Amino acid sequence: MDVIDELLANNLAYAGSLPARHLDVRPSRRLAIVTCMDSRLDVFAALGLHHGEAHVLRNAGGVITDDVIRSLAVSQRRLGTHEVMLIHHTDCGMQALTDDGFRAELQEATGVAPAFAIESFADLDADVRQSILRVRRSAFLLHRDAVRGFVYDVDSHRLREIDVEADD
Repeated sequence: MDVIDELLANNLAYAGSLPARHLDVRPSRRLAIVTCMDSRLDVFAALGLHHGEAHVLRNAGGVITDDVIRSLAVSQRRLGTHEVMLIHHTDCGMQALTDDGFRAELQEATGVAPAFAIESFADLDADVRQSILRVRRSAFLLHRDAVRGFVYDVDSHRLREIDVEADD
């Protein structure tokens, strides 16, 4: 049995263990969370969230890209979210590469330069600040005031808030 078959079996057991109920498509806490795809981050457990309470958007680095803005716009305009929580983390793989280096690696392997931005970063706190500002400055989002950014420490499992100056 391969990994996916094992996960399908797990899903059957999971589905059978739940009561029959339908959750509203709109997150009950009116919250959208943008975080890294890192498998060490269990966002629901770390924040005490339950199914149906928040949208969770994940990508490499938890950075704010055009696609994340697209998803946040849908989340806010069609599904009622008002607050945005950004969570980056220590020991992130995006700090271990460079945009130019990874772009060259992909181009060498495929013969095509990627059209997407790599979005690597060296300074974790600065990247969280940049992400906060990208959300706050997006004209596509209705709710840009209630956005806060954090760093999750993968060793202590604690969040540390990153502040952005009001005039930034």
